[in-house]
Amino acid sequence: MKILVTGYTGQLGFDVVNEGKKQGLDIIGVGSAHLDITLEEKTFNYINELRPDAIIHCAAYTAVDKAEDDKDTSWKVNVEGTRNLANAAKEVNAKFMYISTDYVFEGTGENEFKETGGTKPINHYGLTKLEGEKAVQKLLDSYFIVRISWVFGKNGNNFIKTMLRLSESHDELNVVGDQIGSPTYTYDLATLLIEMIQSDKYGIYHASNDGFCSWAEFAEEIFRQADKKVKVNAISTEEYPTKAARPKNSRMSKDNLVKNGFNKLPKWQDALKHYLNELIEVK
Repeated sequence: MKILVTGYTGQLGFDVVNEGKKQGLDIIGVGSAHLDITLEEKTFNYINELRPDAIIHCAAYTAVDKAEDDKDTSWKVNVEGTRNLANAAKEVNAKFMYISTDYVFEGTGENEFKETGGTKPINHYGLTKLEGEKAVQKLLDSYFIVRISWVFGKNGNNFIKTMLRLSESHDELNVVGDQIGSPTYTYDLATLLIEMIQSDKYGIYHASNDGFCSWAEFAEEIFRQADKKVKVNAISTEEYPTKAARPKNSRMSKDNLVKNGFNKLPKWQDALKHYLNELIEVK
C-alpha cells in the first residue's frame, strides 16, 4: 500500500510518516514547498503521477489567531486545498483521510460532542476546517474524517514546549483554566491513523488522548512531571483575550473509535510522560 502524507513538515505529518516507515509501509511525506495544494492542476498532476493507494491529509493552515486577519489564505489552504486533494484522490481511487479539529464545535456546555452532532465554529479557522470536512463529504462516498485537539509532537512548537521555555524565566504563570479539552500526542495518534487507513472502517472519528483537563491543569502536570517549580494561576478566558474566540468545551466523544474496534489513545498524562522523555532524548 502506497500512502501519501501531506503536511510532512508539521508535528503530525512528521510522526505519521515515521510510524509508517517503522511498520515497513511505502509511505511518502510531502510539505508545501514541494506540493502547493491550493493549485488545483499541480495537485492533480502530482497525485496522478504518484498514484497513491491512500492519502492522509495532515497539511493545514493552523495559525488560529492569524486566520482572523488572513481569511483568504486560510480558506485557500483548508477548504480549496482539501477539495483539490479529495478530487485528485477520487480520480486515482485512493482512500482519503482528512485531519480536522475540535474547533468545528461551538464549545458550549459540559457534555462531550458526538461525532455526528451539530457543528458551529466560533472562529474563522474552525469555519475553514468545517468547510474542508463538507468538501470531503460532498466529493467522496467513503472517507475518514479525524478530529483532534491540543496537538503536541516532537517536530514543531506546541504548548508543552512553550511552558517549558517559560519555566526557565518565570516561577509563576497565569494560564487559562476554563477551557476544557484533551491533549493529543502525535506519536500516539500516528499509530492509530496508520491502522485506520489500512482498514475500510470509514466515518467521522474523534481521536485525542484519553481524559480531559484545562490548559491550567495541563500546565501544572507539565511542571510536575518535568520537576519545575512554577506556580500556575488559573485565569478565565476573558482575562486572556485573543484575536480568535476559543471554545470553552472541547470534550469530544470517542464512541466511534470504540464501536469500530480501535483502541482509545493512552491517557494524556501518560502521553505527556512519554513526550517529555522523548524531548530529553533529543537533547
